[in-house]
Amino acid sequence: MIEVTEQLIREVYKTRPAEAKKYDYGHLLVIGGSKRYTGAPLLVALAAMRAGCDLATMAAPRRSADAVAAASPTVVTWPLEEDALSHASLPEIRKTMENKTAAVIGPGAGREEKTLSALRQILKECQVPAVIDADAIRAVGEKGADEIAGRPFVFTPHAFEFLALTGTDPRRAQFDQRMGMVKNVAKTLACVVCLKGNRDIISDGKEVAVNDTGSPFMTKGGTGDVLAGIIGALLARGIDPFLAAQAGCWISGKAGHLASVRKGEGLLATDVIHEIPHV
Repeated sequence: MIEVTEQLIREVYKTRPAEAKKYDYGHLLVIGGSKRYTGAPLLVALAAMRAGCDLATMAAPRRSADAVAAASPTVVTWPLEEDALSHASLPEIRKTMENKTAAVIGPGAGREEKTLSALRQILKECQVPAVIDADAIRAVGEKGADEIAGRPFVFTPHAFEFLALTGTDPRRAQFDQRMGMVKNVAKTLACVVCLKGNRDIISDGKEVAVNDTGSPFMTKGGTGDVLAGIIGALLARGIDPFLAAQAGCWISGKAGHLASVRKGEGLLATDVIHEIPHV
């Protein structure tokens, strides 16, 4: 078992050369959002930029994209005319995929069948490293696993999403058993899987890593989106998916701890984002 420590962060973040320029440290595409969940993709994008990604573009239904455009001048928005992701959205999404170095797919997308079907097609066509989060995990769990096996993808399920992905409930297992469960599904998918919890379990199907940073106040909605954005930023910078998942969990947990010291019960996902540069 690998214990994730601060040493890994030092290895992931090298000193930038003086001649560094825009695009050298990645351009992340975030695909998600819906009429109901407008904020999830924004949290992903802001976390990614706080974690060192140069650019973040969000492709989302217009209501979500317009809300993000109004809330943040730092995130590029690509509005989709449909009220939810669907196959009708795919031509525009294909355009947004051009020249991106990584993606986060699924946050806030919703669970309509037309959306889950579109997410499966997006995953099938995705040619860059990607974080598979939220509703995209459910899409794979229903009928999409065979088509994405072996891709440089990082799945970031919580317990209920892990159940949707695998049909097994990690809450009913002891910690050692959960490690085995995560390793087995990572091996089956030939992808990295990160089971979120008070102790994160990360596996590439060969090794298992455990991250212990975090805070009991990180139960607030949106903290999972923050983690997805951090991992997405690291993928966009060219970091190996297994290392990116480990480092992302450590950074997210450490930032959450720092935020909880100041905010306690009042902690919000945005507070975690603000602490990312301070870990």
